[in-house]
Amino acid sequence: MAILYKADPEEIPSMLKDSNKIKDKLIVENKSINELYLNEVSIIIESTDFEKIEQNVHKIPRKQKDNKYTNHFRNFKFFYSKLKNKSAPEINRFSKIFLEECQIIEIRSWHTEQAITMFNSLNSTGMPLSDADIISAQLYSNSDNDKDTFNELWRSITAQADKLKILRIANIDSVLQQFMYFNRAFNKEYAKINSVDVTTPGLRRYYTEIKKDLLDTPLVLSDNFMKITKIWDITKDYPITKLVLKYNENIKLYFMSYLFRFHPDNISEDKVLEISNCLLRLFSLLELVEAGYSSKNFKTFLFAENLKLTDPNVSIEEIKVDFDNHIKSNWKRDEISELINEYEKNILVFLNEYLYTKNKGLKFTVTDNANIEHIMPASGKNIQVIRQDAEITDLDEFNTIVNKLGNKILLEEEINKSISNEWFKSKKQNSIKNKSGYKDSKYAIAKKLTSYPSNTWGIKDINSATKKAADRIIKFIFND
Repeated sequence: MAILYKADPEEIPSMLKDSNKIKDKLIVENKSINELYLNEVSIIIESTDFEKIEQNVHKIPRKQKDNKYTNHFRNFKFFYSKLKNKSAPEINRFSKIFLEECQIIEIRSWHTEQAITMFNSLNSTGMPLSDADIISAQLYSNSDNDKDTFNELWRSITAQADKLKILRIANIDSVLQQFMYFNRAFNKEYAKINSVDVTTPGLRRYYTEIKKDLLDTPLVLSDNFMKITKIWDITKDYPITKLVLKYNENIKLYFMSYLFRFHPDNISEDKVLEISNCLLRLFSLLELVEAGYSSKNFKTFLFAENLKLTDPNVSIEEIKVDFDNHIKSNWKRDEISELINEYEKNILVFLNEYLYTKNKGLKFTVTDNANIEHIMPASGKNIQVIRQDAEITDLDEFNTIVNKLGNKILLEEEINKSISNEWFKSKKQNSIKNKSGYKDSKYAIAKKLTSYPSNTWGIKDINSATKKAADRIIKFIFND
């Protein structure tokens, strides 16, 4: 109380009894440009009981239990839970030790690099500064007469990035990384004669050493960061973007490199669709083959292509031809078809739904609560009988068959929960109106299964569906 309100000891008893006496007297103010929840500490301190605090503090969307709260509240809750059953003398003793044994030291430096070095030295056992913390500090230092404008802009960037982080699209560091990838390609910083250098510097080194001149124009650079968050905000709800986001994280770098060439107001779903189809074809191969992203057929090609993705003078048609030639020169249809037949993961289930709707002229949709549904259940109380009906006696054979691409479709979470372990006949029924099933789904393949001619689903059905999916995906990858 004495620290927060500069109160004399004799004033504190009356302040504790009457909360009105401390209104508008709080001296704690959060001025951080990287802190998203500026008023959180004030809310905690000004509230008169734990229930009010818990009710009024910020709740992070899509998070569960304590994860939905900020670190401010979680830290407060930790101490509250430790002390709430203690006696007044015990709490008083804790407070006195805390206040008398701890020191607050203010260290000022007028050189940002020196301040960062000093902080890292003093903070050797604490949470390190992030790349964004250091870069924003340098930008703030270079803002001169525009510090207030910069602070407001940076807060907007971090707030937007935090929303993208909740959606698992990007955070502030990945926004900085995506601009670095764009800028390096746009300025041909890694281009060599007939080749490219795929070595990538760290964010901190790039912005503070290699291209430190970028920090000389804080508002210009920050506007570029803001542009990236705006592009994600515009495109995040497009079904094709949601499909792209299911793939390897690196796909986002090239997706953004291409879209950054446009003003956000001029970005349309058609533009997103064009670049997405190119990237999905290559990253679907990455999903299938043994070679990793760092191999020459992926990273080396993409680095070279990024020089074109960022160049507004290079048409999307030329880019499509590059992807066509690269894919057809380095992979064989038969080998990829065999890999699809053996595929047991889930990302291509989303692609299969997309391609099915595309081929049928239907609208593709993918919801946030999309589940992977096994048409022949992979588990459940009826699993032994289901295996017998499918004439599968070997468990390993069953696990292989049940996880094939042809046995998986997209389904809404609530529908999947209600029917996931049911017989195929029950799942595909469309006459019983009060029971959920494939008939209630927005997904095209699930809907189509309601008119499947057989009431059973076994090995032959799975193999047939897998072959159809493989044919769709092969035609898409090789652009046939």
